[in-house]
Amino acid sequence: MTSLRSAFLLLLLLTLIVGGLYPLVTTLLGQGLFPAQANGSLILEDNQVRGSRLIGQEFSAPGYFHGRPSATADAPYNPQASGGSNLAGSNPALDEAFTARIAALRAANPQANPRVPVELVTASASGLDYGLSPQAAAWQIPRVAAARNLSAAQVAELVAKHTHKPLLSFTGEPGVNIVELNLALDAYKDTPK
Repeated sequence: MTSLRSAFLLLLLLTLIVGGLYPLVTTLLGQGLFPAQANGSLILEDNQVRGSRLIGQEFSAPGYFHGRPSATADAPYNPQASGGSNLAGSNPALDEAFTARIAALRAANPQANPRVPVELVTASASGLDYGLSPQAAAWQIPRVAAARNLSAAQVAELVAKHTHKPLLSFTGEPGVNIVELNLALDAYKDTPK
């Protein structure tokens, strides 16, 4: 009977520590030290949430940079249904999807190099990617510049400003946050040139 009592007390103690104390301490530390990250890395504009720095959004208008295709269920970039398409590389449906995406990208951006960057054609494993390589963003500059009546140099400057480089070169690749870049494009038209 004493071993059953000891086991029950240990269960109760571990439940309090792991189920109560640990989450409370980590929440308080997160809110105190990293409040923006702990609350979803939200992008606020005029006290309204415009998105998250960590989750992509669907942009389909020609005046916006487009991110990677999203394979989430129900709707693109649905964070509650994160996941890939799970199509094998040998699946003909995947080849058909790639062919259709390449054709659509070339038709929407005929001034660009006919070699479409692979990340604009392939969905990520999560379906929520928020960024692209600077090369994939640069490939879209002619379309965005024409749609917004800006020069390619003006749009390229915005892409360069929103290219995040890793702290050390061996810790990652440079990337462009598409949500932040598109919000900057919207703000750019309001700023004096």
